[in-house]
Amino acid sequence: MSENAVAQTTDFMSTMTTTLMEFASSYGLKVIGAILILIIGRIIAGQVRKGVVKIGDMRKWDPSLSGFLSSLVYFFVMAFTIVAVLGSFGVQTASIVAVIGAASFAVGLALQGSLSNFAAGVMILLFRPFKVGDWVEVAGVSGGVKSIAIFSTTLATADNVRIEVPNSKIYGDIIKNYAGYDTRRIDMVVGIGYGDDMARAIEVITGVLKADERVLAEPAPQVAVAEMGDSSVNLVVRPWVKGSDYWGARFDLTQGIKAALDENGIEIPFPQRVVTMVQAGN
Repeated sequence: MSENAVAQTTDFMSTMTTTLMEFASSYGLKVIGAILILIIGRIIAGQVRKGVVKIGDMRKWDPSLSGFLSSLVYFFVMAFTIVAVLGSFGVQTASIVAVIGAASFAVGLALQGSLSNFAAGVMILLFRPFKVGDWVEVAGVSGGVKSIAIFSTTLATADNVRIEVPNSKIYGDIIKNYAGYDTRRIDMVVGIGYGDDMARAIEVITGVLKADERVLAEPAPQVAVAEMGDSSVNLVVRPWVKGSDYWGARFDLTQGIKAALDENGIEIPFPQRVVTMVQAGN
């Protein structure tokens, strides 16, 4: 190698060394600081995500809600971390934040309906006005709850028709949860004839209620005279049963009361109309 080539190589190495030294002195600490910020931010984001999952398990949140919120918090912390890293290099992050905010606002306007369903879904999963398996009446429809998602809730009607109800329709309206309590009251009206013994009819119906093990002793069942109708004396029959026994007990009690009244000669009248025909004279 010639002396000229050696000199050029030496000058290049010297220039590279000087450049690296200048870069290290100018950006070395910033790079190290940025790496530390990134590592610490990721650790914090992971811990916060685990904390949200633990809170969800303690409060028995829906798994889909816990997963969504934990991921949302994780990405929010990581976004804040990245902004902090860029700021450590002197990048003007205010404009970046403004652009992200403007984009979020535009997306929010475009997805207004979906975001409304999303917010309502979060509230439903948090406060749990009903759960999977409950029979509910929401947004003008009734059915058994099959699934609760972020944007909609799936119901199955009594004849097994699948209905998808947007969550915003549910949370913004009255919610009737027929499985909300352990017990339910069966309300029935039994009509007897005006010539029948009311006390005897009440005794017979009370006997039918006591014979059914599904009827609860507390609250005590009620059998009382409600009104004097056009063609019958109407008795109200109000036994309490477990929610799971409601329909079976209602059907059996209706049949049993009818049979018991027939056996005791107590009439269950029905509306009648007497028509008198008068023949006009010639």
